Amino acid sequence: MAEDIIVSLRGVSKKYHSLEGETEAIKNLTLEVHRGEFITIVGPSGCGKTTLLSLISGLFKPSAGEILLSGKPVNDTTGNVGYMLQEDHLFKWRTILRNVLIGLEIKSTLTSQTRKKAEALLHKYGLGDFKDHYPHQLSGGMRQRVALIRTLAVNPDILLLDEPFAALDYQTRLKVADDIWKIIKKEAKTAIMVTHDISEAISMSDRVVVLTKRPASIKSIHSVEFSCPERTPIKCREAPEFRVYFNSIWKELDVHV
Repeated sequence: MAEDIIVSLRGVSKKYHSLEGETEAIKNLTLEVHRGEFITIVGPSGCGKTTLLSLISGLFKPSAGEILLSGKPVNDTTGNVGYMLQEDHLFKWRTILRNVLIGLEIKSTLTSQTRKKAEALLHKYGLGDFKDHYPHQLSGGMRQRVALIRTLAVNPDILLLDEPFAALDYQTRLKVADDIWKIIKKEAKTAIMVTHDISEAISMSDRVVVLTKRPASIKSIHSVEFSCPERTPIKCREAPEFRVYFNSIWKELDVHV
């Protein structure tokens, strides 16, 4: 249904201009994302995955085509989109609570009510006892949860995640990916994530979008379904369908290596 589509990219292209000439990063890309979906984008290194997120967020403008969020054209950055990066970018001189509140301060929407909601999110996701701690006192996984809660505190409709777990060791990465996925699903947010990790993409996503090499266009879209009774990223990795999806996506990416 059209009203269920929260992100719509229609024939989007992006070209960069420099002294060396013109570089086409994205070419004629069309994609629709439904409200509440978790979409992951994979593709060869340097194919334009992060550029695509920047276009959706309004940081970049497309050279051609149109991007709609909830049916409205994207002409600039908007409070409806939250961006979570690879690094948590927490300010070391601010407490955890004050780090979470920074987005509200920047938007001039910090009130006693929004502060209470931000504190409630910290308590809801196991960080309430750490609100007066500083970032260096938390583990890497806890810091990433704080970064997500900081993003959620401004109540965006859409979350963009750019390699959000890449800075973590493998074991922590598995646990944090599970935690982040559960939070996003519980908060009923729409998420679009970029990752180089095929296993991560499959285990977390409703659909995996595979891009071609630069200039990026869509090579394929995989709808991901698992037979496991309780779906979480960690449990999905154990499902019999997991390897089938992995082999299929790996073959599509491997032709570009």
